[in-house]
Amino acid sequence: MSEFVLQQQNEAAVEQQKPKEMIRRLVWKICIATLILMAIGSATRVMNAGLACPDWPLCYGELVPAKQMNLQVFLEWFHRLDAALIGVSAIALFGLSWWHRRFLPKWLPWASTFALFLIVFQGILGGLTVTELLRFDIVTAHLGTALLFFSTLLIIGTALTPYQGTGTIGKLPWVGLTAAVLVYLQSLLGALVGSRWALHQCLGGSQLCTVMYSHIAGLVPPTVATLAMVFICWRTPALHPALRRLANIAGGLLTLQILLGFATFKLHLQVEPLTVSHQAIGAALLGTLVAFTVLALRDWATSRDITVLSNDC
Repeated sequence: MSEFVLQQQNEAAVEQQKPKEMIRRLVWKICIATLILMAIGSATRVMNAGLACPDWPLCYGELVPAKQMNLQVFLEWFHRLDAALIGVSAIALFGLSWWHRRFLPKWLPWASTFALFLIVFQGILGGLTVTELLRFDIVTAHLGTALLFFSTLLIIGTALTPYQGTGTIGKLPWVGLTAAVLVYLQSLLGALVGSRWALHQCLGGSQLCTVMYSHIAGLVPPTVATLAMVFICWRTPALHPALRRLANIAGGLLTLQILLGFATFKLHLQVEPLTVSHQAIGAALLGTLVAFTVLALRDWATSRDITVLSNDC
């Protein structure tokens, strides 16, 4: 009889885990699509394709502008298509989170609601970039919102990922959080440089040099914070392998990002794949730091619980 009850309990637990696993997989798929979307958006900008479709949300009044299709039109059209698919996926995430809310963490439906709000706001900004003829502040806000949406998805996905902390995390959560915030702000500066074509204007006519040099100088704080995180991880004994792996990935991405930035600057943005890679690697670095911070905070919560239990004993 006891074996039958235990089997029933196990089956019930498995059934309760299904919605969580389904949502976690959906979130990671949206994360990948969002990273691709940002890379395509960067390619659209550097190829001067932002206004290749003069109207919005259609392109030349059609869902598929076959007659006008060329590389620039394709980039802008595909950028919108990917954004639409992500929007539908965000609606699905919102609906599933609220429908299965009894079997999910209480914060998840609200987090999915915030993600849906961001993607709606992002869509509005996307329309304004066309109707306002690529106004630099709207273009910058467009990328900033995309990065915030990407980070929100990563927080959800990482928080739903099975993880058992070791309780040896120390101050790493706060170092990781600092690095993530600084990388996000540096990304906004980079978006401002790109949307105002500050590098071209500074080198060509000594205009907007302050904007460009702010981005170069702004490299220092996130670099120091990220390297500090990597160094502390190397010096922390018994650290969870996932955290150590994420720290190493962040260090590698940071190095690659600096090299790409230097090459982009030296080549005056003339090699489009370098510019696109620079933004994509920056987004990947931010995502890695966000995932690290979430896992580190979970580890910190574990260590706090252990301390409370030991004090009670």
